[in-house]
Amino acid sequence: MILKHLSILNYKNIREAELSFSDKINCFVGLNGQGKTNLLDSIYLLSFTKSAFNATDSQNIMHEEGMAMVRGQYENNGQEMTITCGLKRGVKKQFRLGQKDYQRLIDHIGLIPLVMVSPEDSELIAEGSDERRRFMDIVIAQYNKEYLEKLNRYNALLKQRNSLLKTLAERVENLCELPSEDDQLLGVLEEQMTPLAEYIFAERTQFIGKFLPVFQDLYKEISDHKEQVTLRYISQLQDRNLAEAYPKTRQRDMILGWTSQGIHKDELEMQLGEYPLKRVGSQGQQKTYLMAMKLAQAVYLGKPILLLDDIFDKLDAERVQRIVEIVNSERFGQIFITDTDRQHLTQIVGNEHKIFHVNNGQITQ
Repeated sequence: MILKHLSILNYKNIREAELSFSDKINCFVGLNGQGKTNLLDSIYLLSFTKSAFNATDSQNIMHEEGMAMVRGQYENNGQEMTITCGLKRGVKKQFRLGQKDYQRLIDHIGLIPLVMVSPEDSELIAEGSDERRRFMDIVIAQYNKEYLEKLNRYNALLKQRNSLLKTLAERVENLCELPSEDDQLLGVLEEQMTPLAEYIFAERTQFIGKFLPVFQDLYKEISDHKEQVTLRYISQLQDRNLAEAYPKTRQRDMILGWTSQGIHKDELEMQLGEYPLKRVGSQGQQKTYLMAMKLAQAVYLGKPILLLDDIFDKLDAERVQRIVEIVNSERFGQIFITDTDRQHLTQIVGNEHKIFHVNNGQITQ
């Protein structure tokens, strides 16, 4: 998949831009805060129907403007297509393939595979397990539409069960005597949640099994075989049957006010050697770990569009050089990369490249 042309109007600090790209490497140079990341985010928007950074669509519209528009013209195996996203304050977002509006945004996910590497990836290490589950979900959803449908359905049922548990906790004085009709309603929800959870667990298990060797090989390349790393997928479903576990924990869940069993408790344990990466990894090792994970994601998806935002910070010169060699290889397709240092980008570009300068939202080639 190749992004040939990008049109932007009033997206964040970019008032207007018309850009045509190289099929291989596109570099954006500029000081911090000038709009380089906003440009990459507009490309991300066209793949995932939302910003990578702002969940509220109106926050992506330039201040004092009423609307914004991002349009991308793509080429895939000789076939051309146009994706348009229109944002307007107080109005539902419009997302269009060609001349046809999507009725459900979920139907667009996976059409334009994309991987973004940015400083925000540090949250994978620093934050809770929900961030690491999200990493798995984003990869799997881009090649398996059924997974995304079932994950959304599971989350909706989970929300219903949690809401019911909180209501019951407030209403029932004797927690040992759950009214039969409420008990039956919980049973109905659990009966629907169980097969969904089992499917999601199976898909995550299969993904990590195939993803792990790709990730480990890339980490070895970047680190010059200096460290050993692994990822461990941990799930309650590895040692229990949800259909049996749910009824046993209803009373406890009602006291807690939330569901204690299920795939929403899954974890992805990140290890350097035999120890948790978060505890023993230096800044450079953590950055290398994240780079290897994201580059492995791109290899796993089969040459998606790759966005690299400020990737060289906290890495020594040797690791930077090896990353440069890796992204220049045939394993990767079209790349968009930002940096404040022209020297780094000069090292990266090959025969097929374009360099753009970004200054206060204005972009020039």
